[in-house]
Amino acid sequence: MISAVLFDLDGTFADTAPDLGAALNHLLNLHDKPSLPLEKIRPQASHGSLGLLKLGFNIEPNAPGFANLRDAFLNYYASHICVHTILFPEMAELIDVLEQRGLPWGIVTNKPHRFTLPLMQALGYAQRAACLISGDTCARAKPFPDPLLKASELLKIRPQHCLYLGDDKRDAEAAQAAGMRCIIARYGYHDSSLEELSNWPAQGGIDLPSQLLQYLKD
Repeated sequence: MISAVLFDLDGTFADTAPDLGAALNHLLNLHDKPSLPLEKIRPQASHGSLGLLKLGFNIEPNAPGFANLRDAFLNYYASHICVHTILFPEMAELIDVLEQRGLPWGIVTNKPHRFTLPLMQALGYAQRAACLISGDTCARAKPFPDPLLKASELLKIRPQHCLYLGDDKRDAEAAQAAGMRCIIARYGYHDSSLEELSNWPAQGGIDLPSQLLQYLKD
């Protein structure tokens, strides 16, 4: 029986790519580089500043100048964190149903707390979530199981009774390691084929948030 539902944030709960992309394009323009289209940015949005800066500047974390670029990117994003970000279609309705059924839900993301809390507050869901686990809440982030186990601990619900929805392979790997069932948000930011997704350690996939309800019947 599923007694709680946990969500990844970027690419699963909320469509944050437009604001992350705006931060990247702001930085590109400052360096006299052309903006990138959202469809090119979206698959990298779940990988945060490292993935986006590699996409835009072809730069690695150990390269000279990376730290300055990352600081500039994060500072701009922090100041424009919820300009265009919205929940994915049907997510608000799904949350309403979970709450009506008395099922606690929470966020488990690799996004730092510096961004997780203000974003959830801006979206109006910070107080409604039973837990907000960020990438720096535990010593190890996903794909390690620590954040999901922390959520389970806070909710006082055993991992095997929690369901996790995510759009990245590390979400499935973290859930598997934590002993949780995982469902893949196929509508999210991954750039994998359906065949590749079928090889992830998950128990199913959905194309719309409302379809998650079918996995709560077991």
